[in-house]
Amino acid sequence: MKHLKHIGKTMKFAVLAAAIAGLAQTAGIADAASLHTAKEGDTFFLLAQRYGVSVEELTQANPNIASNNIYAGLQIKVPGEKSVNAASDSKPQLLTEKAPANEGPTIEAWGKTFNYSKIVDVKATAYSAAADENGKWGAVDYYGNPLKLGTIAVDPNVIPMGTKVLVTGYSHPGLPDHSFVAVARDQGSAITGKRIDIFIPGNKSFVNDFGFQNVKLYVIDK
Repeated sequence: MKHLKHIGKTMKFAVLAAAIAGLAQTAGIADAASLHTAKEGDTFFLLAQRYGVSVEELTQANPNIASNNIYAGLQIKVPGEKSVNAASDSKPQLLTEKAPANEGPTIEAWGKTFNYSKIVDVKATAYSAAADENGKWGAVDYYGNPLKLGTIAVDPNVIPMGTKVLVTGYSHPGLPDHSFVAVARDQGSAITGKRIDIFIPGNKSFVNDFGFQNVKLYVIDK
């Protein structure tokens, strides 16, 4: 009986050791996802660019968070082993390069290289999804699609509708640091000449902090 009890204890220790190892492995997986404390204006698109992950990865890591319900103080898991603090502190730089004559000029942003055909200096404002800023049509763009980050309103005589641009030179916490890719999907009666209006998710007062800013657009080749 002593021998059997000893075997039983050995098996218990083995099971316990396996359980501890399993917990350690699980903890390792949990540690691989850092936590970002959301602030006003954060979106999965913005965070994906900041931390170098995809929107799909962020969505899968946060199944209980609706993309349209991100509020200040919310804890958002950032998948991977990247330090949230390090990513928050790093400022992606824009680098212009002279490409071979047959390829045209390029600009680098967010680890990607874009070919562009021209640069347009414009004065920019920002707008929200507030009803009084969108008239009877509601919070949709010129084509009837819901407004989203990456939408800009333009004067189509200066920037044709559908034009893709890299927007640079602005400052606002509701936009990606330094630059973001936008598409001319909207128009407005006040947007004439070298003017653009940038859609920013968030309440009206937060968005209006953008004010008037001089920004530079790189027209991206399709």
